[in-house]
Order: sequence, then C-alpha cells, then structure tokens
Amino acid sequence: MDDPTSKTTDAQGNPFTSVPVEISVCVGKARPLIRDLANIGENALLPLDKSVSDPVDLYVGGRLIARGMLEEQEGEEAGRLSVRLTEIMHLPSDL
Repeated sequence: MDDPTSKTTDAQGNPFTSVPVEISVCVGKARPLIRDLANIGENALLPLDKSVSDPVDLYVGGRLIARGMLEEQEGEEAGRLSVRLTEIMHLPSDL
C-alpha cells in the first residue's frame, strides 16, 4: 500500500490535478474621485490605467502568476476573449 504522506511527483494518482482553479485576469485599474463616482451614470466611460495593447495580469488567489495579451478567438469561438501567455512568474517552491 502506498504511503499517503509521500509526495507524488507526477500527475497520475494525484487528486489535486483535477481540482479547478479560478484565474482572474486584470485588464487595468481606475482611480476616480468619489465625487465623480457619485455622478456616474449608465453608458459613462471609466478610463483605465492601461491601453488595449498593454499586457494583462493573471492572478490566482491574489497572487500574480503570469502576464499575457488579450486576443479574440476565431472560428466557432469567434468573439470570445483569450489570453496568450507571454510571461510566467517564478513562484517560490515552498507554496
């Protein structure tokens, strides 16, 4: 019988490999004044601190894990957004 405390180095037999993880994609931040937010209405524009061509940040649990570029999918998925990863962060191995 396998030792349940031993570390599994491959994906086979590891129950955690099938657990979904939610990734948040941050396209930018806005810093309006509260007085401006109090007067904001439908169809108002809220300027962000990034342009369309800037990379987006990917987070898992509040931790930055990667950066990438937004792309529009083609074919059957036309119109949906995807992120092409351009940079993977080096995370500490003690997580």
